[in-house]
Amino acid sequence: MHPTGTLVVDLDGTLVDTAPDLMAALNMVLRKGGYPTLGMEEANNMIGAGARALVERGLAAVGADLNVQEIDRIFDDFFSYYTDHIADKGRPFPGAVAAIEQFRAAGWKTAVCTNKLEGLSRQLLSELGILNRFDAVGGGDSFSVKKPNPEHLWKTIAAAGGDAGSAVMVGDSETDIATAKAAGIPVVAVDFGYTPVPVETFLPDRVIGHFDELYGVVAELSSNSAP
Repeated sequence: MHPTGTLVVDLDGTLVDTAPDLMAALNMVLRKGGYPTLGMEEANNMIGAGARALVERGLAAVGADLNVQEIDRIFDDFFSYYTDHIADKGRPFPGAVAAIEQFRAAGWKTAVCTNKLEGLSRQLLSELGILNRFDAVGGGDSFSVKKPNPEHLWKTIAAAGGDAGSAVMVGDSETDIATAKAAGIPVVAVDFGYTPVPVETFLPDRVIGHFDELYGVVAELSSNSAP
């Protein structure tokens, strides 16, 4: 394993189970607009491209035909509510924090690369008490690009003080896998995140079902990629 690698993790659906709070905020604005609410089974089709996309997808799912100004107003309501309830129910996935600490103890840099706004991402990580486990947080508005543009991943790694040549990405979606592949970085997918089809479909380098597996899998990938 690279002694000074960088572990980059996606946030929603990979590091933290944020679906309960995101869907609660979405359903709040749907109810307020007189629309039917959505069940948790819809989360995989909604979450992963950022908050604005979540609201737009939710409105489309209930058949709302709104102009940009109306969507803006609904998004503002969503954002305000979600900010106040960002960690009501969301928690890190089992083993996630222990895995991050294991990598840090081995000398690795750790970072979050997410399409969630950086401010919201930092707020969530802070409220969960784990912000200090990361050397950088690259949010959807941190740079001029976001996933699946590989520059988002490269810039996040650089912000953490790492090197793309010894980095590994962990994600739960087609977007995460496409980003890592475009960046030329090995990618491990978790199979418990938010994706409407099995994550294996997108051909990540490895798939894990629990964070307890991550350190060993990354060691294997790092050994295979070592010169």
